[in-house]
Formats: sequence, C-alpha cells, structure tokens
Amino acid sequence: MSKPLIAVTGKNGQLGWELQQLHASYSTAFDFIFTDREEIDLYRPETILSFFQKYQPQYFINCAAYTAVDKAETEQEKALKINAEAVGIIAAACTKINCTLITISTDYVFDGNGKKPYAADEKTNPLNYYGYSKWLGEKLALENCPQSIIIRTSWVYSVHGNNFVKTMLRLMKERNEIKVVNDQTGSPTAAADLVAAILQIIEQLSRGNKKYGIYQYSNKGIISWYDFAVAIRSISGLTCNVLPVPSTEYPTPAKRPFNSAMDTHKIAQDFYVELIDWQTSVETCIKKLAAA
Repeated sequence: MSKPLIAVTGKNGQLGWELQQLHASYSTAFDFIFTDREEIDLYRPETILSFFQKYQPQYFINCAAYTAVDKAETEQEKALKINAEAVGIIAAACTKINCTLITISTDYVFDGNGKKPYAADEKTNPLNYYGYSKWLGEKLALENCPQSIIIRTSWVYSVHGNNFVKTMLRLMKERNEIKVVNDQTGSPTAAADLVAAILQIIEQLSRGNKKYGIYQYSNKGIISWYDFAVAIRSISGLTCNVLPVPSTEYPTPAKRPFNSAMDTHKIAQDFYVELIDWQTSVETCIKKLAAA
C-alpha cells in the first residue's frame, strides 16, 4: 500500500528548506514532494491545477508566499494573487481530492493595538497590504476547503535564507553600533520548530485527530526587536553597541503593528505541540550558523 503523499510549496524558503532537513524522520509513514516556482508558480494558477492532477497529494503544506512587506504596498496585485487568490485555488483543488491544506499566515493580520497576546479567534484588522493579502488568503482557504489548517506565525528565522538573526549577526560584525526599534513587540519563531510542529500536526491528523481552522504558533516569550538583537549579540559573543530607538526613527512604507504577540495555547492543546522558549531556539540557530 502506498504511503500518504505530503506536497510542499516554497522549498527554497526558510520553512520549505527546514522541512527538507526534517522530512527523513517521517519517511517511514509519508512520502514527500518539494516544489519550487518551476513546478508550482502561485502567480500562474494553471501550474497549481496541473500539479494536483499529476500528484493527488493527501496533505498540502503551502510555505510559498509573497513576503516583501514594504513592496506589497506598491505591488498589491502581485501580493494579492500569490497570498490570497492562489491559496483559494489550492484550497478548492484540495477539496476535490479530499486533501488537507496547511497554509502559513502571519501576525500582521492584527493591528497591534491590543495589550494582550491575540487569540486565534480575535478580530483581525491588518495595518498593511501584506497583512491584508494574508488575511484574505486565510478567508479563501477556509471558504474553499473545510479541511484547512491555517497557522499564523511571527518573526521567522532560520539558518537558511534572509532573516533578522542573520542580518543582526552580519551588521554586528561590520559595525561598532547599530540601532534597533524597541516599541514593536512580538515573539520570534525558529522555522525549524514550526516545521516540527507542522509534521506533528499531520501525524495527529493521520491518526484521526481531525481538527481544522485557525491556529497560531511562535516560540514562547514576548520581546521587542531590540531585546531580540541584544540576545543575538550576547549568544554570539559580539561586542557591537545596540541602541534602542522608536519606530519613528525608521519610517517604512508599510505600517507595523506595535504588539503582534499571539496566544499559542490552542495549537499546543489540540495537537500536543511543544512550545519552546525563544532563547533556546535562537541559541540553537546561532550555534548551527557558527558551525557551518
């Protein structure tokens, strides 16, 4: 009997890359196919449909996205097509063949004016077009595929790709002093931890724990970008001076939420996912980068 097939988009991104590092641990129970833009181009819907016809996966993990937050303000059509319309098409294709969709969303669906971590069922109100396009993607996923799991995440980093951790390490080696905003708070997420959670969810689903809807995942703990930078400096043993500054010192085309911390207890409760402290995961990533 053939094993259930898990299809993954965005194999060259942080999450797709980390899934490739981990998938061998699950290869006795599942087969995997990893795709990039050549096989599934979210900007070209016909590539989505031909992929589904050819492979008929049982699980579809959508890690591909338009993630240029500031550019999205001027490239609205592109952001909408990739982050929303394509997700709706994938969701409809999943429904036709009874495939479960897991798609990644963002903390930027919230406006950041709340004082507490946002619950998964709280009112959304994106401040920027990227957040809006991801919110619409959530809506279209749920409308077109009842077997959808949406995972909102935040501040993602990995040993692979471009991210805050790698940028800070580079700047701290190049400069004596850097400025980092201290009035935006949230929770970092190690891509390696998030993909481990996703595969655990699929394992749970395959055993009959069939829960769907919107979930949220990040590492444990709420910090500012400044706190994050100071921790990176401390773990890496660098001596660059890190100065806290308000967001007004770094105006950007897209507004950022001041508080984008999310309540993650639902994913832990429903799928027995372990939530790891952010410090532990940053340390693991920096050690891996140092050893590379």
